[in-house]
Amino acid sequence: MKWDVLVVGGGAAGLMCALVAGQRGRRVCVVEHTKRVGKKILMSGGGRCNFTNLGVTPESFLSANPHFAKSALARYTPQDFIDLVDRHGIAWHEKEKGQLFCDSSSKQIVRMLLDECHAAGVHITVSCSIEKVERRADGFAVDTTHGAAECESLVVATGGLSIPRMGASGLGYQLARQFEHTIQPTRAALVPLTLDGRHLARYQDLAGISLPDAEARANGTAFQAGMLFTHGGLSGPAILQISSYWQPGDDLRLNFTPTVEPGWLSEQARERPDVSLKTVLANTLPKRLAQRLCELRFAEHPMRQYRAERLREIEQELCDWPIAANGTEGYRTAEVTLGGVDTDGLSSRTMASKHVPGLYFIGEVVDVTGWLGGYNFQWAWASGQAAGEAV
Repeated sequence: MKWDVLVVGGGAAGLMCALVAGQRGRRVCVVEHTKRVGKKILMSGGGRCNFTNLGVTPESFLSANPHFAKSALARYTPQDFIDLVDRHGIAWHEKEKGQLFCDSSSKQIVRMLLDECHAAGVHITVSCSIEKVERRADGFAVDTTHGAAECESLVVATGGLSIPRMGASGLGYQLARQFEHTIQPTRAALVPLTLDGRHLARYQDLAGISLPDAEARANGTAFQAGMLFTHGGLSGPAILQISSYWQPGDDLRLNFTPTVEPGWLSEQARERPDVSLKTVLANTLPKRLAQRLCELRFAEHPMRQYRAERLREIEQELCDWPIAANGTEGYRTAEVTLGGVDTDGLSSRTMASKHVPGLYFIGEVVDVTGWLGGYNFQWAWASGQAAGEAV
């Protein structure tokens, strides 16, 4: 079968690119190697799909070239996707910090994309794997498990290595290397951190305890959000965010009390001199965490036994608590893959390869990685739109 455009990957970016190209009258086929398209869309946001973020800026993304994402993001904004969602009558709400979710189900977003693809005449093939790709004078010859296909434009929208059980693979990177593209080193991002040895022993029995508001800091970057102790280490939004900036060996610090005013312990000492420090801390922190911090660093004396200077020191330690993480849970639980196809080899306007005419890379396979909270979906929509307008 001969197509104008063959999109490899039926995720968010691939479907977006396909529907835009189809609306332009291009004959488009999407090839997905798993049994259904949009799997990561379906699982995202606890099944309600955090489909974009109102606060998207280029600074919300990591890349070896921090300027690369600017063009696509400027030309397809969160409001553009909201307008599409509204046209399909999908109810949504802002949860926090600009994060937008479906009121009902992430299935609505997948259905919307499939309906748009159907209306644009896009053909979608599932359970179909790519076996071989060759460059021809007029495009590409592609061997699949469903037979041979030809296309003028080939769009690689295969995603990264995150969550292998959802069908993640390294195909996109293989195709990039085949056509002489450089790959920026990849690693798991937006992923829980792990502890080991005595560091794990200190906190393992706190598994399940969460803080609604904590701050994680590493390498000059900080995120304030929820945090969770797990059986293997630390998780929660603040930890997932900082995981993109932290690597083993880097200094990692936690602020357990980012919303508490300085001097609060001295005030408590004046008002409640006979109450233990553990009890005072338990008014602000989970009780078991308060007890553990006292065991590790502060002791459990009545407040009147702590000098004002020592109380100031304790406040500072609560704001700058060192955590010796040894690694991450890896691609198994990572929401995205950091790194990918080097943007120096791509057009920032069209996502087209600078090496091979007719070849495009979009979405997570590219070295553009967003923060937690809908940013990576917005990159998928924007990069998909950019390529869809160009193929």
